[in-house]
Amino acid sequence: MALILNIETTTHVCSAALSRDGEMVHIRENHEGKSHASLLSVFIEEILKQENLKVKDLDAVAISKGPGSYTGLRIGVSTAKGLCYGAGKPLIAVDTLQALTNGLLDAARGMQEPPPVDEHTILVPMLDARRMEVYSAFFNHKLEFIREVQAEVIGESTYSQWLDDRQMVFFGTGAAKTREMIVHPHAWFVEGIEPSAQHMANLSETSYREGRFEDVAYFEPFYLKDFIATKPRKNIIPRRKSRE
Repeated sequence: MALILNIETTTHVCSAALSRDGEMVHIRENHEGKSHASLLSVFIEEILKQENLKVKDLDAVAISKGPGSYTGLRIGVSTAKGLCYGAGKPLIAVDTLQALTNGLLDAARGMQEPPPVDEHTILVPMLDARRMEVYSAFFNHKLEFIREVQAEVIGESTYSQWLDDRQMVFFGTGAAKTREMIVHPHAWFVEGIEPSAQHMANLSETSYREGRFEDVAYFEPFYLKDFIATKPRKNIIPRRKSRE
């Protein structure tokens, strides 16, 4: 039984939600992107104020740990660490793709024509990376990993060995761009499923009950790939040749 602040900043979505005993109490989020640094602290302050709470009243802070945007992850993790360190609260890390799959399962319950979700289905959350690359994982209907998170380039034969035998449901911010590549009668695509702090609530509650906390000082988000900073070509000043 816990009061947990959940933070999601791995993609263009900036989201914060307060949960009590695994159920969402209040949420604030923005889907416009590139505003995490200015909005996240405001969202947290508004949520706590509306519920007449202070950070010290929380039992824990949960962060969506990635994979995802380097900048988004840094903002979310830094904020979560600051709250935990200042108030002496435990830090919980929630797998981003597992939470995204949780969102798909919640949405499917309200669909008139839901995708197949049973013991034979593979659920494939996808986060958009560059070009035809995505961050993905495989889950079953119990939110258990079938295949761990990895970065992969999607082609026409990707997943063919799985699709011949089982139904696969693709969703998330990376699924739309793969739709034309993955053509198979066993492939299902669900639109509108995006990362959100509300999908973290029951997962962070389970971690709290089981005592699965992170080291606030040393925790790092799951980047999956090294971040390489580059400069636009137009901003690169050519080096002058030295005179002999």
